[in-house]
Amino acid sequence: MNSLSIKFLESIYKEQKENSLFGKWVTYGDLEKLFSKHESKFLVSQVGVSEENRPIMQLKIGSGAKKILLWSQMHGNESTGTKALFDFLNCITHTSEAIITKILEECTLVLIPMLNPDGSQAYTRVNANNIDLNRDAVNRLAKESKLLRAVLEEFNPQFCFNLHDQRTIFGVEGTKNPATISFLAPSEEVTRAITKGRIETMDVIVSMNLMLQKIIPNYVGRYTDEFYPTATGDNFQKLGYNTILIESGHYPNDYNREESRKYTFFSIFQGIHHIAIENTYTNYEQYFDIPNNDKIFYDIIHRYANPINDVSFQYEDKIIDGKFVSKLNKVYENSLISEIGHSEIVFEVKNI
Repeated sequence: MNSLSIKFLESIYKEQKENSLFGKWVTYGDLEKLFSKHESKFLVSQVGVSEENRPIMQLKIGSGAKKILLWSQMHGNESTGTKALFDFLNCITHTSEAIITKILEECTLVLIPMLNPDGSQAYTRVNANNIDLNRDAVNRLAKESKLLRAVLEEFNPQFCFNLHDQRTIFGVEGTKNPATISFLAPSEEVTRAITKGRIETMDVIVSMNLMLQKIIPNYVGRYTDEFYPTATGDNFQKLGYNTILIESGHYPNDYNREESRKYTFFSIFQGIHHIAIENTYTNYEQYFDIPNNDKIFYDIIHRYANPINDVSFQYEDKIIDGKFVSKLNKVYENSLISEIGHSEIVFEVKNI
């Protein structure tokens, strides 16, 4: 498979990173001024409103037959993909690289950088009516769910990129590393059969993983492919729209998700480039070589001479008085020999 050069990706990311976006709390207000920035290259339009009447914006570009739909922040508190999308938008708007030209000749891209602006404002997973949009693909009770389905059916993409964040609890099976990026080719039904659509989705994921292994080896995991009957990715895949799930996770000392943002950007760029230059997508076997996600991490562990006294803590992110706050909560008290802390403090017993 043809992987983009890490040197090229590092260089273009450094040049085009959208520096106005930083940290985990990204709201529509942060994005509003950025849409006009891209009107010179993209068709920028408002495709609907949220439950609280915040705009939901779409950007479209390209003339190719290969249609790709990308969306982020269907969970309002998962913003890493949004930041990475605007980094990618800058690359398209402000560079004349041959790679970008090839992508736009072969592909037509539609991007919805923030599907859930109400949840983003409140920094919650759900929308303003307490609906998890990623579990609303069947009933479509939410305005935002109806909008995404309407865009999907009108655009009729060959591939979708569904961008999420995953918790800091996830590590890469068989290692002591956090799962900085995890991928999933969603199942179409409960048996998890390897269908033609899943094969094509896996092929793109293989290309992204091969690239990432050159720069963050053993920091890439595979999200569970358990079938969720009401989930967006599972239903889109079932309907024939190949859906690539990217879960941006933790990287050491990266609670602002800026390093994982970079690797998410690398993954999006590589995945789209791979779709652009290939005509068949059948190389899927190495997808199963990606280790599973493993729930082995806490944010902080206090370790004592007697392991039954160990204590673990997790950060809880909240908006308090209009400010983003990370609160440390005690989670578990007992032996934590098989778990890992992103930070560990060892308390030694002194002889008196």
